Formats: sequence, C-alpha cells, structure tokens
Amino acid sequence: MNLLAIRAIYRFEMARWWRTFWQSIVSPVLSTSLYFVVFGGAIGSRMEDIGGVSYGAFIVPGLIMMTMITQAIAVGSFGIYFPKFVGTIYELLSAPVSAMELVVGYVGAAATKAVALGLLILATAALFVPIEIAHPFVMAVFLVLTAVTFSLFGFIIGIWADNFERLQIIPMLIVMPLVFLGGAFYSIDMLPPFWQAVSHFNPVLYLVSGFRWSFYGQADVAVGISLVAISAFLAACLVAIWAIFRTGWRIKK
Repeated sequence: MNLLAIRAIYRFEMARWWRTFWQSIVSPVLSTSLYFVVFGGAIGSRMEDIGGVSYGAFIVPGLIMMTMITQAIAVGSFGIYFPKFVGTIYELLSAPVSAMELVVGYVGAAATKAVALGLLILATAALFVPIEIAHPFVMAVFLVLTAVTFSLFGFIIGIWADNFERLQIIPMLIVMPLVFLGGAFYSIDMLPPFWQAVSHFNPVLYLVSGFRWSFYGQADVAVGISLVAISAFLAACLVAIWAIFRTGWRIKK
C-alpha cells in the first residue's frame, strides 16, 4: 500500500477543511446550537421527560447523528467531485495510486471531519443540557461506523453527480427527510402503531436508536440490530465503490 499517496490525499483534504473554517466547522456547530436553544430550551422545557430523560438531553444523540450524516456526505461527495469538475481527476488516475488508496485518502479525511464535528456537537450540547454516556465504547463504535459509512456514500454520490445540482439532490431530497423522520427529535413509541411499523423501513432510525442507547440505555430498536444495519450499509457502499472502479463508471465525467 502506498502510504505516502494516502497521506498526501488525506492532508490535502484536511487542509481544505481548515481553509473553509467558518463554513465547515463554525456553521454546523452554530446551527446545532440553535436547535438546542429552540428545541431543548424553548420547546423542551414544556415537554415531559421521555423514558426518564429530559427532552433537551433526549435529542442530543439525534442532533449529533444528523450533523455527522449530512457533513460526512457533503465532504465525501465534494472531495471526489471537485477533481472531476476541474479536471485534476486525470492526474490522480494516471498517478501510481490504486483505487483503494484513493478511497482511503478521501474517505478517511471525510470520516475524520465527521467524527470531529460529532465530538464538537457533543461538547456544545454539554453546555446546554446534562449529558450521560452509559456506554462510551458503543458510542465510539457508532461514531466511527456512521462517519465511515456515510463518507463512502458521499463518495459514491460525488462520482455519480455530473453537476452541482445532482451533488445536492440526494442529500436534500432523500437523506434529510429520512434523518428528520428517523427519530432524531422523538421516540417512535410516540407514534400510532401504523407509523411505528413504517418507521422501521427508515435506515436512519437504526443509527439514531443505537446511538441513543449508548447514552441512556434506551432505544427504539435493539442495539444489535442497529449495528447489523449500519454494517450492512457499509458493506453495500464498499461493494458499490468496488464495482465503480472495476467498470470505470462516471469516474472521468
């Protein structure tokens, strides 16, 4: 494995993150802080506890997942789309860098950024509400799996997109609705039976549920099922990327 190439790609992507400090770091943290002010403070103070957890604390795992998923997809997709857009993808493809090394460099940087943002959101949340982490190891596992999986998914979107509109259409029209309907702001036990059944077809539910279990020991879905679900999605993304590089689909366009 060409570790020098991976390191170069990784450092370049991380440097780009710091160059866009206000957009990449400050903006997500500020937006999430507003969620805590509105939902955790103004609305949460008027809501009953959920499973013995205050509403402000209950939404913390969901907000962290929401931020990580959206940022991992955004960074992962733009990282590979931009070389296609400006034409430098040909330099990457002609360099002595394998497909695996290319993916590790770009996805590794995107996942690192997503995990860092997740931890920043967690630290920000602690300023607004009391937080308990009952299972820190499980929390770390979900953080890493979510960051890597959705960075890979974003990488696929970046290869598929042929313009900036397509780069945004899946995150905005598909991923965001799934996040909001995935139990980030409520427990599905609060829904009528029919909508509880429908919610189980939402893959984001398993991420939010498992991550929330690592904080408070309560979940809408068994944590083992949540881990299987995210692992299956991770495997699907790896297979898709393998097929893309094997066939060369949309890599140069």
